[in-house]
Amino acid sequence: MRATGNLVKRNVLMFVRDKGAVFFSVLSMLIVLGLMVLFLGDMNSKEIVDLLAQFGGERDTAADRAHAGYLVQMWTLAGVLLVNAVTVTMTVMGRLIEDETQGKLAGFYITPVKRVQIALGYVLSAWLIGIGVCLLTLAVAQGYMAAVGRPLLTGTAWLQLTGMIILNTFLYASFAYLLSFFIHSESAWSGLLTVVGTLVGFVGGVYLPMAMLPEKVAVLLKYLPALHGSAMMRSICVKEAVKITFEGLPREVLTAYNENMGIAVSMNGETVPVSVQAVSLFFLSIVMIAAAALISQKREVRDR
Repeated sequence: MRATGNLVKRNVLMFVRDKGAVFFSVLSMLIVLGLMVLFLGDMNSKEIVDLLAQFGGERDTAADRAHAGYLVQMWTLAGVLLVNAVTVTMTVMGRLIEDETQGKLAGFYITPVKRVQIALGYVLSAWLIGIGVCLLTLAVAQGYMAAVGRPLLTGTAWLQLTGMIILNTFLYASFAYLLSFFIHSESAWSGLLTVVGTLVGFVGGVYLPMAMLPEKVAVLLKYLPALHGSAMMRSICVKEAVKITFEGLPREVLTAYNENMGIAVSMNGETVPVSVQAVSLFFLSIVMIAAAALISQKREVRDR
């Protein structure tokens, strides 16, 4: 596996040295986070305050507004982590497209190194960088929470989120590798990245809560891994915020809110447990990486 390790090291170093790629990966994260907090955050906070006033009787409006703001920010953070897991891994996988167009990939394939090892080199480098950017996002968000006096995630929550980040980034690193079989130019890959980066925010219920989507669309999204990935991370991010915000309200109100905001996913009248979501995503990851390894055996590349 030395060859795979060397390829992973090479890809990671090339990404880190590409200041433009690093800058835009971090910038896109900050832009999405800023837009969600500054614009959609106010709208979602107001809806929560109105809901609390409707079901909660006499309440402290100022405290409710503060709690609602914290809840929306943590909900937003989970969505940004999902977007990063998809877009960052695809950005890193762009290195494979560059290697193909420049004839380097063909050079790798004529060496004694097995193609499955080369495939793992690209997937693992995208996976590791995706994990790093997601953890950086989480750290920046927690730094902001500390600066404004918000409660911070517990050590257990950090560990759980880290595990979910590892799982989601591996899934989308494998997915990006599969997509690379159908793209053979850097401009086409850049265009695809733009489209996927936009769509993932909707299919993951990030830009619009589930309650705001047409019913048929919401049902369809429940069969896509993006929604379950974001729901898993939301369940951890908002756990304490939900308790504080909805304290004293009927449990039915909390259940409805969780489903409407994509914190919990209900299928066939039953809430899908986080453990089932995690196992399903892991199984899908294995299927994708196995398929990628098999397809790579017959991959044709340009020799320049």
